[in-house]
Amino acid sequence: MPATRRAAEVRGRGDELLSIGAVLAFLRDDFPEVTISKIRFLEAEGLVDPQRTPSGYRKFSAGDVERLAYVLRMQRDHYLPLRVIREHLDAIERGEAPPALPAPEARPGPLEEADRELVAAAGNATGVRLGRAELLAAAEAGETELGEWEAYGLVMPGPDGGYDGETLQIARLVAELGRYGLEPRHLRAMKAAAEREVALVDQVVAPLRRHRNPQTRAHAETTARELATLSVRLHAAMVQAGLRARPS
Repeated sequence: MPATRRAAEVRGRGDELLSIGAVLAFLRDDFPEVTISKIRFLEAEGLVDPQRTPSGYRKFSAGDVERLAYVLRMQRDHYLPLRVIREHLDAIERGEAPPALPAPEARPGPLEEADRELVAAAGNATGVRLGRAELLAAAEAGETELGEWEAYGLVMPGPDGGYDGETLQIARLVAELGRYGLEPRHLRAMKAAAEREVALVDQVVAPLRRHRNPQTRAHAETTARELATLSVRLHAAMVQAGLRARPS
């Protein structure tokens, strides 16, 4: 069913409120990757505000469903972050035109994406400790998914049972790959490749880390970060080149 017809069908219900399961059914034809966890996450981020029954069940209006569809469309088609999408929704509510959408060619390429992910991971690594429920919400994942990630060694809690910023970044990327049909078992090769790259970096920096001079030991950490960045960028460039070489 076309999106416009489906939206008209939702609006045709008037003041009828929908359960989260009914909302999921409406959205899934256009957005097959959407889940109940995703809808709850968007609610937690303030992008939709459903009513609640006395017993605590969510009830969504036609306007709520249209807001959710708008958010999902902006994420899928224009790669907009939630902060920008919220600005769009606020403008629409004020009766104003939303900000202009970026041109398709403005989307960063694989190398820029790799750099962005590295910067985000580095920024989140220090001082961030998340509980299990917080990680699930931030990664927009369910308990079953997290259990699978842990079973395959993709995501692991720390000794205190919490998760740091780098683990959160991994969880988000694994979740994104999952929306394209890549399951944890498919990602074992990526984990094995990462472990081999860690071993290569360690060969370079291990002698520096054992040095008596504190400045030399500090230089080891800087060198390790630089090598990690180069390794990720090389991987992204090789994947990009390999895909380009494939026959169309």
